[in-house]
Parts: sequence; C-alpha cells; structure tokens
Amino acid sequence: MAVLAGPRGKTAARPAKKLRDRDGWWAAIFLAPQVGALVVFLVIPLGFAVVLAFMNWDGLGEKSWAGLSNFAAQLTDPLFGRAVWNTVKLALLTVPFGLALAVLIAVALNSIKGSNVYRVVYFMPVVTSSVAVALMWQVILAGDENGVLNTSLQRWFGVSGPDWLLDPGWVVVAIAVVTIWSSLGLNVVIFMAGLQTIPPQVVEAARIDGASSFRIFRSVTLPLLSPTIFFSTVVAVISSFQAFDQIYVLVDPKDNEGARTIVYHIFDLGFKKFEFGPSSAAALILLVLTLLVTLVQFAAQKRFVHYDS
Repeated sequence: MAVLAGPRGKTAARPAKKLRDRDGWWAAIFLAPQVGALVVFLVIPLGFAVVLAFMNWDGLGEKSWAGLSNFAAQLTDPLFGRAVWNTVKLALLTVPFGLALAVLIAVALNSIKGSNVYRVVYFMPVVTSSVAVALMWQVILAGDENGVLNTSLQRWFGVSGPDWLLDPGWVVVAIAVVTIWSSLGLNVVIFMAGLQTIPPQVVEAARIDGASSFRIFRSVTLPLLSPTIFFSTVVAVISSFQAFDQIYVLVDPKDNEGARTIVYHIFDLGFKKFEFGPSSAAALILLVLTLLVTLVQFAAQKRFVHYDS
C-alpha cells in the first residue's frame, strides 16, 4: 500500500488521467456539430425572439423599445383570443378522440395475425406529405357538388351537409378529422409497441380468474399501457398547439376566423403584416402556454400512470 501511495502510484495515475482527458476531447469533437447546430438554430433564434418581443420592428427599419405593450396588445386582441380558443378546441377534439381510437385499433391489431400489413396501411398517412393530405381532404370536404362527403350524405341518407371548410361552426371539426386521420398511424404504432411490453402471463392470469375481455382491457391493459398513453398525450397536445401547415393549405384562416390558430396568428403578424414585435410576443405566450399545459400533465400523471408491470 505504501508503494502505491508513493511516486510509482502517481506515475501509474498519469496515464489514466491522460486517457480520460483524451476521451473527453473525443467526446467534445463528436458533440460539437450537434451542440453547434442546437445553439445556431434554437438558442440564438429563441434569444432573439425574446428580445424582439419587447420591441417594435418591421424587419427593415430601426427597432424601438416597446416594453410590455406587445404582450398587453396580444392579450387584449380579439383575434388572438379567437386563435387561442380555436387551438384549445382543436386540442380537445384531436387528443382524446384520436388517442382513444388509436388504442382500440392497436389492441385489435395486436390480437390478429398479419398485423404488420395493417400497421403499414395505417402508417401510410404519416409519411405522406401534409400538403398532399390537405389537398385530398379539400376534395372530400368541399361544400359544393364536387364534395365527396356531402355528395355521399345526400345520396345515401338524403342529408345536406354543411360547408365544412367555410362554416365557422364546422371548420374546427373538419380540421380535427383531418388531423386525427393523418396522425392515427403513428399513435397506433406507438401503442402497439407499448402493448408488446405487457407481460403475457399477467393477461393469462386474468383470463384464468374468469375476467372478461373488457375487464382485462380496463383493469390490465390500460393501466400497464398508461406510460405510453401519457407519452402520446403530451406529444399530441404539443402538436395540436403547433398546428399550421395542414390548416394553411386546407382552408385559408384569413377568410375564416374559425380556422385561425395561434401559430397562424403568429405567422400572420410576422410574415404578412411585418409586425415582428407582436408576433414574437404571441410566440412567447404560446411557449409559456405549452409549458404550463405540459407541467399540468406531468403533475397529473402521478395519479393514473403506472410504471410497475
């Protein structure tokens, strides 16, 4: 022990320290591109948006200090309030109904043979361009005689459907249907992966005890699938708050305030009216709103998410 504490111990420790230093340098080299891209494309733009939210700027002229007036103007703007309400309605329609449908389909596919084929079919809309999806649904939801849905309703049931994309009372429902359809495949694949983690002996024990299929689904499958449901819920809520591309192509929110979401409101202020200060303020409000909703979800998950299998 005395020898190890002497000069030889120090000599033996030097190569190990050099090895750790060399590993640290290699780690820094490999992490540099990712960290650099994160700083350039996320940290710097976010910092610039925070500063710009307290200023008035049209993108070309000089900036002027505005203080909190941009935030006050947005919080009292009826258009921003309408955009927030439309976004909340879209989230309330797409998240519960979309995830519930995905869970049911995943459970059904998990118990049949050849589920990989159905998995591919359900996943196809996910890899399809959002613009192509929106253009296809424009034809389906058109309010004139060329609309596939209204024509089918009139021919089969004698019902005259509304103008789905122009009626302010129905446009959010139409957007929700398109959103659920286009994201269903991703949620089904995620839930099927979650179902694979459920121990089969637990399900078999419930069957031996005489539990029905519905009881197994309610008391075994859902509790053990709750971590996956929680993850999908958080992702779905954030995605619904950021909805823009399909809405922009499907229906022009400029002509229909019922389709105006927060992200479109930000886009309209910044890139159509060139009011970058108010646009940045609205973006920060959206960031804070998203963080608050996510924190509430994480706080509530302690009551219904079970991580023990």
